[in-house]
Amino acid sequence: MGPVEERISKLRRTLLYHAKRYYVEDNPEISDYEYDMMYAELLRLEAEHPELYDPASPTQRVGGKPLDKFEKVTHTVQMNSLSDVFSFEELEEFLARVEQAVPSAAYSVEPKIDGLSVSLRYEKGVFVQGATRGDGFVGEDVTQNLRTIFSIPMTLAEPLSLTVRGEVYMPRAVFEKLNLAREAAGQALLANPRNAAAGSLRQLDPKIAAERRLDIFVFNFQEGSLYADGHAPATHRETLERLSALGFHVLENYTVETGAAAIIDHIRHLGDLRDSLAYDIDGVVIKINDLALRRTLGEGTNTPKWAVAYKFPPEQKQTKLEDITVAVGRTGVLTPTAVLSPVRLAGTTVSRATLHNLELIRERDIRIGDIVTVQKAGDIIPEVVRSHKDLRGEGTREFFMPTHCPSCGEPVFYDADEGAATRCTNSRCPAQLSRGIEHFASKDAMNIEGLGPQLVEALLKNQLISDAADLYFLQAEQVAKIDRMGNKSAQNLIDAIERSKSAGLERLIYALGIRNVGEVAGAALAKRYGSLEALQLATVEELCEIEDFGEITAQCVVNFFSHKQNVELCRRLSDAGLVTVSTATPADDLFAGLTFVLTGTLPTMSRDEAGEKIRAAGGKVSGSVSSKTSFVVAGDAAGSKLTKARQLGVAVIDEETLLSMIRERRREI
Repeated sequence: MGPVEERISKLRRTLLYHAKRYYVEDNPEISDYEYDMMYAELLRLEAEHPELYDPASPTQRVGGKPLDKFEKVTHTVQMNSLSDVFSFEELEEFLARVEQAVPSAAYSVEPKIDGLSVSLRYEKGVFVQGATRGDGFVGEDVTQNLRTIFSIPMTLAEPLSLTVRGEVYMPRAVFEKLNLAREAAGQALLANPRNAAAGSLRQLDPKIAAERRLDIFVFNFQEGSLYADGHAPATHRETLERLSALGFHVLENYTVETGAAAIIDHIRHLGDLRDSLAYDIDGVVIKINDLALRRTLGEGTNTPKWAVAYKFPPEQKQTKLEDITVAVGRTGVLTPTAVLSPVRLAGTTVSRATLHNLELIRERDIRIGDIVTVQKAGDIIPEVVRSHKDLRGEGTREFFMPTHCPSCGEPVFYDADEGAATRCTNSRCPAQLSRGIEHFASKDAMNIEGLGPQLVEALLKNQLISDAADLYFLQAEQVAKIDRMGNKSAQNLIDAIERSKSAGLERLIYALGIRNVGEVAGAALAKRYGSLEALQLATVEELCEIEDFGEITAQCVVNFFSHKQNVELCRRLSDAGLVTVSTATPADDLFAGLTFVLTGTLPTMSRDEAGEKIRAAGGKVSGSVSSKTSFVVAGDAAGSKLTKARQLGVAVIDEETLLSMIRERRREI
């Protein structure tokens, strides 16, 4: 071995050692500067000597080129999900059932990391492939992005061939920093660390994934050999200890217990730890420790019989309601918002929460200065649950809605027919205009990437736009003059606006912001009328013939197009080159009469894509669960919609079942 090859080899070994000390053991021995200097030297030497390329080198973690798409991976071992329980009573029932089959079993009780499940495959000690869970049978190849996670070893301590399962997550500190950067850039904030991790892992450019600083806990040995002599481990605890010795970042804060009382005690302990952890957990996993007993119990259709997940109830915290402010929405509705003393809640720091309307404030007797309980609806939207009258001190005061719009100063009126809403009477209200353009550009509407609230405000302030149609006549040089918008950012915005022209009629109708017309109604209108021009001539009577279209919604559509400025807006959008004619293929009637609700993160496609498949098959997609719902399609981290479906006895299916239904029904035809 020559001196250069020897130096490269030494640098690789040293960097791998210190990366493990820093990322896995949280006990660094050298400074970041020293590490960076060695890394830079290795980069230089490898560039000068490409013949010494090694895929396991530390420099190859972010070496891949952007992908066009993720390839599918068929799992050799099915990646099952777990059955959920939501109370200690349900947990005790599960333990009693297991006790009948395998008495006195010991259980591993471990935190349920709120992230994204993946498999990692090694051949002769080298990391060769990583994949998402997908539907448990087929996932997506995200090897390049997983390479950017420094706690995933590129080579193992021994040349073993094996597959393990882990949970990728975004540390809370990284999430907070990312959201601060997005806020400064005028981008929409990410809802929680789990969604942020899922989105980061599915970036087609691994360099973007690397910037997100994801981490992982490995929690299961799937297949292969853990020992060079081939002997099999006897317990789950042994597998975790062995995986740690091989270099994996294994679960923390787990224990092995026997009996319901001890298990529940550790669940309570983990619940108490939630706020102090550097990562989010949404429950506790309880699984039999003895691997032979697991084989005795076996597997169900989609879940193992030897494990269960206890899900924490929605996290609630008490804090002080400092003030109530009023925001004006895109339809002119005045919405009161609670200003709170900041409190950590379900993965983010919450300082504001919706109060919906004055009736809710009066019903719950919420006053400024009260101590209130807050939670996140569906673990996403902060809301005030109750006030604590027993803690009410002097100086609290009642809240009253303003008599004039806080944005434009025009009188407001109480609209009893619209859910106790207080509404601004001025259709040219600046707040309505701003919110309307934000809605127009949003992901589910025209999806103009980078056009967030701050940039909309700046465009309006600089008189570059006065409505949504003006966006399509902007020039890059005009946008570049706005503070913190350089030439590249300006051109990126113009490119995003140009791409949105082909969003389609369904999205365009929804983007217009017609009162009571959401995504589902927009799709129904596009299907019924086929063009924006034809929709403008619709009558209330015709609209009421559309399934689930009531008179109020029909009247909202007719009223919208009765205003000259709205007709002119549509004309200018058409002149700008937007697609205003439906290009969708006619829907078949496979799902005629069926209503679906989508919730959670689906394995291989977005909820938008799933919704398109359902509508293409003649079904309807609703945003809420009711007794009329036919099926709820649930993915990972499904929230309150899944709970309501179970309460109402609505059938719950996964993505694979949905796709199978489409395939089977087409075979029948």
